[in-house]
Amino acid sequence: MAEIKGNSAYNSARNSTYWQQLQTLAKQPWSLAALFAQDDSRATRFSMQAGALYMDYSKQCIDEQVLASLLQLAESCELSTRINALMQGAMVNTSEERAALHTALRLPESAKLDVDGQNVVADVHDSLSQVARLSERVRSGTWRGFSGKAITDVVNIGVGGSDLGPLMATTALDEWADTDIEVHFVSNMDGTQLDNLLKHLNPETTLFIISSKSFGTVDTLSNAKTALSWLLATAKLRAGTEDSVLRRHFIGISANSEKMSAWGIHPEHQLQLWEWVGGRFSLWSAIGLAIAIRIGIDGFKALLAGAHSMDEHFAKADFAENLPVLLGLLAVWNSTFLQVNAHTVLPYDGRLNYLPSYLTQLEMESNGKSVTQHGDHIDYDTCPILWGEIGSNAQHAFYQLLHQGTQQVSCDFIACVRRYSGQSQNAPLQQQHELSLANCLAQSRVLAFGNAALQESEVQVASAADKYKYYRGNQPSTTLLIDELTPHSLGALIALYEHKVYVMASIWDINPFDQWGVEMGKQMAESVHQAMQQAGESQFDSSTNQLLKHIQQLS
Repeated sequence: MAEIKGNSAYNSARNSTYWQQLQTLAKQPWSLAALFAQDDSRATRFSMQAGALYMDYSKQCIDEQVLASLLQLAESCELSTRINALMQGAMVNTSEERAALHTALRLPESAKLDVDGQNVVADVHDSLSQVARLSERVRSGTWRGFSGKAITDVVNIGVGGSDLGPLMATTALDEWADTDIEVHFVSNMDGTQLDNLLKHLNPETTLFIISSKSFGTVDTLSNAKTALSWLLATAKLRAGTEDSVLRRHFIGISANSEKMSAWGIHPEHQLQLWEWVGGRFSLWSAIGLAIAIRIGIDGFKALLAGAHSMDEHFAKADFAENLPVLLGLLAVWNSTFLQVNAHTVLPYDGRLNYLPSYLTQLEMESNGKSVTQHGDHIDYDTCPILWGEIGSNAQHAFYQLLHQGTQQVSCDFIACVRRYSGQSQNAPLQQQHELSLANCLAQSRVLAFGNAALQESEVQVASAADKYKYYRGNQPSTTLLIDELTPHSLGALIALYEHKVYVMASIWDINPFDQWGVEMGKQMAESVHQAMQQAGESQFDSSTNQLLKHIQQLS
């Protein structure tokens, strides 16, 4: 690995005097209404722009003293050195003893980054060339199925990062699609998604992408096996062979070439991952093949370029003007010090409907930890519970809790400023977009100020004595405005949240790149599955034994 200071030698933010300062500051009563009343320039001072992203965090429960202490807290744990370690390929994934080089996946071809004596940039761009070659074969119609017909549908089979990233990006950028080839996504192991899909697809013109870093994930391989059986049932009727079906209808993406070959993936149709690519950080790699097929390799490269622009900003901008640093520090302030232990992501743009699910995995799988990188038990709150929904849908689902519930919840409002512009025939859609933007700004205002937000409007104000119509306000939020949703700006947005996660982890002194918490359940499932197939008494707890017995009686 690169010769950069090891994680064990970093100072701990927990032991900093600034941590104690923030604990004291958090105990004072915080009123957003009072903060705004005291300072007319607050919105100007607590907002920042980087590229196409504008961030207003003035509705967070902070003042200049809190912000200064948070920035000093970041310095106290040597955040600059940690960022450099991430970018340069140091062993930041300490429990698995490897780098976490998702940022290398979007470096330009002219760059150079040596890790263990290997220029990973050359490897990355070799893989990107393969993505370009395979995606173009599919898009141009030269890739043919076993009966000689061109591919019309592509099914990405994966789970977690091998599904959520490509699904989110492909959906968000679908208006950039320049092909009639449809891209579908299957993840759940129960077969429902795949069964519903196969009823409508033509096996002669369907291509499957099996995405699995280990190529051993039971969810993914069970779906892949069913897909192969479906293809073979038709191919045999047309005298096709299994080898032909495997060669013409499957692409594998994995860090395990041996397992791909053993499964039957042709070597020319295998795309390589690396151990330093974490699943939830992998959409920039060959895992993004489905994106490239749908929007073209140039669009995919623009997505990478947008992420790289945010990498540069993260690495070089002063912390006081650094969007990922500020976003991460605010999250730490809310969760650890103010004990706001729930966070919701609210995109006011239907194209971003899978972004909350994507960020749920990114943040909670990364930072849902209770021990430090040294194995010490943590005595402070780390990652909050995160969820979200498209803003207008959320308003009719859980905003009741946000406005009048008993829980404090921090919110990220996300909206695109320009859409449907310059097209006279889209005037009604432009009006709908403006209505969505108005709702975004209005909801953040009411969440911040409660009933006080209505006092200067024509809306009748509910009396504080009318307990059923009282809005308490004081819910902290950040608003992110994107100039316009493009592959480049989406790449920057996703990278912003990736780096936010790393900032939070650095302050909390945890490793955001492993996920041991998901492993035991998988192992236990194998034991339970074996017991399910056998007669006799099971050797689990009484509840599991009873449930198994009930299932076996009905099977």
